[in-house]
Amino acid sequence: MARMEISTETSTWLLQARDFLEEARRLKPGPARNELRQTAKVLHEIAKLEAKKRHNGKKRRNGQSQRG
Repeated sequence: MARMEISTETSTWLLQARDFLEEARRLKPGPARNELRQTAKVLHEIAKLEAKKRHNGKKRRNGQSQRG
């Protein structure tokens, strides 16, 4: 059975996204709030891409193919 590592570290991108969302929640609805929410969304997408890249890099180092 393959062994899977679970990372306990939280991505810097996710931490920043959380901060932007917390700040957005303090604001009244409007353009500034929407901009903060959109920025948080982009940071979350970057975090997902970073995690995928990290996962694929570990697979390659362990001798597994990228496909599968």
